[in-house]
Amino acid sequence: MKNLKLSLFLVLPALLLSLPTARADEPMININVGEARTTKSVVAFPTLQAANDAEGVVRSIREITMEDLAFSGLFDFMNPAAFIEPAGAGLLPGTFKMTDWSSIGAQFVMKGKGTTEGKGINLEVYLYSTATGKQVLAKRYKAGADSARKVAHTLANDVMFALTGKKGPFTSKLAFVSDKTGRKEVYLMDYDGYNPIKVTSRFSHAMAPAWREDGKQLAFTAITKNNTNVRNHNLFTYDLASGKITMLSNKSGINSGAAYSPVGNQLALTMSFPGNPEVFTMNPDTKVVQRLTNSFGLDVDPSWSPDGKKIAFVSDRSGRPMVYTMEASGANVQRLTYAGHYNATPSWSPVGNKIAFAGWDAGKFDIF
Repeated sequence: MKNLKLSLFLVLPALLLSLPTARADEPMININVGEARTTKSVVAFPTLQAANDAEGVVRSIREITMEDLAFSGLFDFMNPAAFIEPAGAGLLPGTFKMTDWSSIGAQFVMKGKGTTEGKGINLEVYLYSTATGKQVLAKRYKAGADSARKVAHTLANDVMFALTGKKGPFTSKLAFVSDKTGRKEVYLMDYDGYNPIKVTSRFSHAMAPAWREDGKQLAFTAITKNNTNVRNHNLFTYDLASGKITMLSNKSGINSGAAYSPVGNQLALTMSFPGNPEVFTMNPDTKVVQRLTNSFGLDVDPSWSPDGKKIAFVSDRSGRPMVYTMEASGANVQRLTYAGHYNATPSWSPVGNKIAFAGWDAGKFDIF
C-alpha cells in the first residue's frame, strides 16, 4: 500500500510561404512495424549555398536537419566524399544532372541556398526523388541567428511528411520536472533537449506534468498550503501562449495524476477528498467531476486509450497494485495484470492495442 502511494508522485517526462511542390509517385520508405523492420531512405544533402554573412546560420540549419532525420531511424545521409556533382550546379530542374546523384546511390537529394535580408536569412530548400526526377518538396523559410534550430526542426518535419505522410516530432516539446534550483519545478524543452525553460517558480514541489491533446496547455500537481495552512496536493494548468497558471482543483487531499482525454474536454485524475484515492473525470471549464471508481483499495494512475473510450488505471483492490481497464464511464472494470508485486503507470500504444507499464519484480523495476 505504501509503495502504491509513492506511485502517485512518480514523475516521468511527458513528448507543433510554400513553393509549388509535387509528391513522389511511389513511397520510398517501407516500414513494417509488426516485424520491427525499417528500410532507410538514402539521402544526399550537399552543403547549402550561402553568402558569407549567412554561412554560419545556414550550416547550423543543415546539420540540425540531418540530426533530426537521422534520429528518426528512417534516413541515412551519404558521406559528402562520395558526391560527384561539379561545383556551380544549380538547384532547379534543368540546372543539374539527376544522374550525378542516382549513380552514387542516393534515392533523394536535398539542395538549397540562403540569402540575407536585413538581419535575417531567406532559405530555399528543394527535395528531389532521383528515381523519378520529380520535385518532392520546395519550401522557403525565414531564419535568424536565434531561430536556426526552429527552422531546422520545421524543415525536418516537412521532409518527414513529404516522404512518409507522417508528421514529424521535431518541433514538439517535452515537459519534465527538475530540482536543479533546489525545488522541484516543471520545465519545458525541445524534443532534443535544447532550450529548457522553467514554467513554474512559486512551488516547493511541482510534479506530474501532462499535455493537453493540442499541445497548448499542460496540467500538473503542486504541493501548496490551503487556507488552514495545511499542505495539499493541488492541480493546476499552464497555458503555453500566455504563460498563465490557473488553479484547477484544490479539494482536500490528493488532486494528482491528471491525463487529458484525446477526444473532448475532459481530464482523468486521482482525487482523495471522499477519503480514499479514487479515479475521477473532470471538465476543466466547469470543474464538474464524476467519480469512476469506488473500491476499498487505492485507484490511481489513469491513462486514456487513444480513442477516448477506455481508461487504464492502477488499483491494489486485489492486495497488490495491478493494472486494470474500464470504460470512460467507469463501467466494465477488468483486471489486466496478475504477475509481479507492483505494476504502475500504464500507457497505451498509439493504436490502442497494447498497454505498457512499469513493473516491480525480482528487486527492480522493468517496462512490460
